[in-house]
Amino acid sequence: MTCSIPTALIAAAMALQTSAAAPLKVYLLAGQSNMQGYCAVHTFPQIEAGPVTKPIHQRMVNPDGTPKIIENVWISTSGCAKDESPGRLTTGYGAGRGDRIGPELTFGIYMQEHVKEPVLLIKTAWGGKSLARDFRPPSAGIHPLHVKTLEEFRKENKDTGDLEKDYAESHGMYYRKMIDHARSVLAEITKVYPDYDAAEGYVLKGFVWFQGENDFGGDSYPNAGKPGGFDEYSRLLACLIRDVRKDLKAPEMKAVIGVLGFNGELETERYRQIEPQHIPWLLDFRKAMAAPADMPEFKGTVAAVRTEEFWEPRLEELQGRWKRVKAKNGELKAQGLDKNQQKAVMDEFLKTVYNPEEWKLMETGVSHACYHYLGSAKIMSRIGKSFAEAMIELEEGNRIPPP
Repeated sequence: MTCSIPTALIAAAMALQTSAAAPLKVYLLAGQSNMQGYCAVHTFPQIEAGPVTKPIHQRMVNPDGTPKIIENVWISTSGCAKDESPGRLTTGYGAGRGDRIGPELTFGIYMQEHVKEPVLLIKTAWGGKSLARDFRPPSAGIHPLHVKTLEEFRKENKDTGDLEKDYAESHGMYYRKMIDHARSVLAEITKVYPDYDAAEGYVLKGFVWFQGENDFGGDSYPNAGKPGGFDEYSRLLACLIRDVRKDLKAPEMKAVIGVLGFNGELETERYRQIEPQHIPWLLDFRKAMAAPADMPEFKGTVAAVRTEEFWEPRLEELQGRWKRVKAKNGELKAQGLDKNQQKAVMDEFLKTVYNPEEWKLMETGVSHACYHYLGSAKIMSRIGKSFAEAMIELEEGNRIPPP
């Protein structure tokens, strides 16, 4: 007698087998200080306080309020955490000092919820680095300012040897570091994710780029402030995406660009920690950062996330008052007061700068400078989540290009 197995059971078994054999999903996160992350854990309460952000907070912490260790998400960093030891995703993979986060925490949480499988994050970020120089991709060519300097040296019959050597070492150095770290992790994944099965393999699914401060404020764009003054950044970023795909042998890899968003939206009249004359510059730079997502060759594979949407104007204004506190503290030190005297005076002075509600908001909402998104986990957690949502939309093929 032959026993027949129901078709539904066969299909379920096949689906389970396919799921078990799925390759490990890998995501590369790169950039400068805001990809590192300067948002201290003590600012987490502000995430919980907001009705929109409270669900994010619940994913980030345990019932007792301690940071969660995220199951099935593993991370390796370079240039970020003080202790570069890889492991399960949690807090402390931000910039080196203290228990800080960048966008990696909520990005990893929401990506894992989506794929429902183990996820590996490879994060490479170094503060104060430009795309024009430090992350300069191989296909971008020689920096025009370097060409100009070489021409000047040759006209004056100067030796260009040292100049050529310095250029070769410095330009693209952090691009190479990024690629080298990714390759080293992918070559020995079990050092990061012990249960990795080489027979199943991995797939490099996505690349998240979060950078821009040093290009916006640097001297690599001589036409900054003029129409199209940052067009070269768009070209460099397109080269970066192409080169990362090529060098890591991941031609189908999706890419998400985090558009520089400190100071928030720039159209309304309100206090901002930016010189008014630089507002048009920042607007133009944001357009240049987002531009690759609109290029025909990247249609459906590259997305731009406008991070200014998650800005907290009130925190910016409160943090801006801190310069008065610093100035007063400097005055007291110059007067030669001892520490106890200084503290007594400063305690009273603080009351003239912040009322109790404002001071509590400062203490629980701000942990760093404006250009580091105020060190606000409320801002950064939404940014990381938005990066994940953009990546998911690209993977599912339903990302709607910006108008």
